[in-house]
Amino acid sequence: MLSPVEVEAILISLRVAGTAVVWILVPGIALAWLMARREFRGKALLDGVLHLPLVLPPVVVGYLLLLSLGRQGWLGRWLNEWFAVSLPFTWQGAAVAGGVMAFPLLVRAVRLSLEAVDVDLEAAASTLGAGRLRVLFTITLPLALPGLLTGTVLAFARALSEFGATITFAANIPGETRTLPLALYTLIQTPGAEAAAARLCAISVIIAMVSLVASEWLARRARRRLRQRDG
Repeated sequence: MLSPVEVEAILISLRVAGTAVVWILVPGIALAWLMARREFRGKALLDGVLHLPLVLPPVVVGYLLLLSLGRQGWLGRWLNEWFAVSLPFTWQGAAVAGGVMAFPLLVRAVRLSLEAVDVDLEAAASTLGAGRLRVLFTITLPLALPGLLTGTVLAFARALSEFGATITFAANIPGETRTLPLALYTLIQTPGAEAAAARLCAISVIIAMVSLVASEWLARRARRRLRQRDG
């Protein structure tokens, strides 16, 4: 049986990860399309910036979020003054941290899938009179659906497991920002909480494994449907 604290951590984690995926999905697809379909000056630099969260220590990412989105940050001050929005030390801030860390995984998966789409099909649709948006939503994205599903699930799993950026930007507040990793970290430091820590560890492994299996299953099912449609 899980304790109320453990259930609370799971629910917060699911809410944070779900929100993170929602806010990165559209810009992630847009940037993936830009990187897959366009050549421009500074493309290599942009690609490096997009992948920075993968190579930077998560604490550094959290600190940069504090500098930019904190109440005295260049963007955080504007959000606070104009919209009364303060992200640090809130579950929404935890979602921002998780989304930033998961963003490269989403962009990379979608980009690779878009690059595999036959551009001749897009050109044929354009020749027949379809506009750019119609080609995008009826040809490109459906053909790239396996990568889109994979990237979405992997991004969700990454946001769910985020620790360093979250604790730096959103802190470890019970009932607000204490996600599964933060709850496990707290239990490890609590004498006599070894059993609870082991349960949360097992739950984290199960959720991660389910996410990976679901990602592969969804991608295979999408590819099978595409083959059936083309056949």
